[in-house]
Amino acid sequence: MVIITGSAGFIGSCLVSKFNSEGINDLVLVDDFHSIAKENNYSQKKFSQKIERGNFIEWFTTNHKTVTYVIHIGARTDTTEFNKAIFDELNVNYTKAIWQICSEKNIPLIYASSAATYGLGEFGYEDDESKINSLKPLNPYGDSKNEFDKWALVQQKDPPQWQGLKFFNVYGPNEFHKGRMASVIFHAFKQIKSTGKVKLFKSHNPVYEDGGQLRDFVYVKDVVEVIWFLYSNKIKSGIYNLGSGKARTFKDLATATFNAMGKPVNIEYIDTPVDIRDKYQYFTEANMTKLISCGYPKKFTSLEDGVGDYVKNYLESNRYY
Repeated sequence: MVIITGSAGFIGSCLVSKFNSEGINDLVLVDDFHSIAKENNYSQKKFSQKIERGNFIEWFTTNHKTVTYVIHIGARTDTTEFNKAIFDELNVNYTKAIWQICSEKNIPLIYASSAATYGLGEFGYEDDESKINSLKPLNPYGDSKNEFDKWALVQQKDPPQWQGLKFFNVYGPNEFHKGRMASVIFHAFKQIKSTGKVKLFKSHNPVYEDGGQLRDFVYVKDVVEVIWFLYSNKIKSGIYNLGSGKARTFKDLATATFNAMGKPVNIEYIDTPVDIRDKYQYFTEANMTKLISCGYPKKFTSLEDGVGDYVKNYLESNRYY
């Protein structure tokens, strides 16, 4: 039996679809299932049982003998939340409890870290574990993910195989429920549909033109393929980047969205809010050498192809993956 936490959310529900497509339906879904907005993410999926997030650690402690693998995607991901206690509870301590059971009971574990751990990128974007203690995240969410990474690396007792995945800017189907935390592509689609234009932040850095700020946008279907690869193979334990490996501009992203919708490009640039200008990232790009050197065989989807698939096959029809 495979446990997938965060299975009512964006990446988690797409991962459930991937496992179902591979013929694995003996899944335990863990999440906060009270949210009606998330219901369509999992209602048509195949699984053995659902467990509320608050009851899971107790359930896992009792039922570990039936579990063959844990994929822990669930987390508090709101980068605008500044209550450190919430992140300590849901991102750090909760993950420690899962890790400890997996270690004691010899159960492999994959967990979600984040590219938010890299902060402004002062130390680059290589998944070099020797640099993790030096990283300076920009918010409590990034701090919580980095704190757990640091903790994991110094443990004397580990799961038999484990990977922490630093997700970069993931986009794709099943993020209808995310509100303001949904991907820029999701918001661009909504803006174009209602106003015929997209608003992007101006650049306040002379090195970058307006719309020239760069991010590593990675399609969620690529993310679940990587997780499936790690699940299916014996790969060295450690922390790995999970991005496309190619930084693209917000202008590229907006243009791809207009093109996928068959609309003329119409971008308006607005000032970046003063309160976030000093924390604004102008460049992120995952170094994917480590994962590829482990034998990951697939190419990552281009921004244009990913946006095209997302818009035409999901957003325009309100379809779920």
